Amino acid sequence: MTDVSKIAPRDKAEILAQALPYIRKFHGKTMVIKYGGNAMTDPALQADFAEDVVLLKLVGINPVVVHGGGPQIEAALKRLGKKGEFVQGMRVTDAETMEIVEWVLAGEVQQDIVGLINHAGGKAVGLTGRDGGMIRAQKLKVRDNVDASKEHDVGQVGDIVSIDPSVVKALQDDAFIPVISPIGFGENNESYNINADVVAAKLATVLKAEKLMMLTNISGVLDKAGNLLTNLSARQIDALFLDGTISGGMLPKISGALDAAKSGVNSVHIIDGRVPHVLLLEILTDQAFGTMIRSH
Repeated sequence: MTDVSKIAPRDKAEILAQALPYIRKFHGKTMVIKYGGNAMTDPALQADFAEDVVLLKLVGINPVVVHGGGPQIEAALKRLGKKGEFVQGMRVTDAETMEIVEWVLAGEVQQDIVGLINHAGGKAVGLTGRDGGMIRAQKLKVRDNVDASKEHDVGQVGDIVSIDPSVVKALQDDAFIPVISPIGFGENNESYNINADVVAAKLATVLKAEKLMMLTNISGVLDKAGNLLTNLSARQIDALFLDGTISGGMLPKISGALDAAKSGVNSVHIIDGRVPHVLLLEILTDQAFGTMIRSH
């Protein structure tokens, strides 16, 4: 890391001035940020993330944070002696597991993030999909990878029916930073655990966000040789799906990103959350720190 104390004041002023075109361009625009990976567990990166979000808000950009919490849920289940079960990469969520998911995501994880942002000088407010009737959901139907006629029951895992962003917009207008847990509710008031990447992508679409930023533990989308692909179109992504380059845990992330790009979000960025202050670098400089996805 560079020791910024050794940078001359005039050079610091020049660095700040170079951010001005980006601040002007994005002033008043909404940025949806999917927060996860190392950026969420490393104390130094947590502090960087919180400072980035607060700075964006202070210069007139509207950040909305959506967070995951898979490792924290797994740790809580272990503490309680409950073994996590997965089907085709999805956590089977029975009623008991759903209770644990709710208190881990909407309690422990969410409030940690809210605290970090508030400590950095922001005004964060924690929400779940229940607040303001934001995320209506239904039971996710999981088709078998091999036999499409077979369906797996993964419990209270949800598929988004609709998103009402009214409560998010009200908070934004009042200078708050929304921090959202990916929990929805069904027609019988049951809770659903929803993939955080999917929530972030759908929310970005509904809010007509300027950008959707997805923090990951890799440098971006890589080709089969391990090289970073910095700029991808919808057609190129379809080809990467077909040849197996994009697979596993990246599938919902990239699928959601592509849907958002096709639905009006100006640009979607898969960025490396292990890089200090990566949000500022990606938004307020011309240096690319990941993969940008465009609809055409």
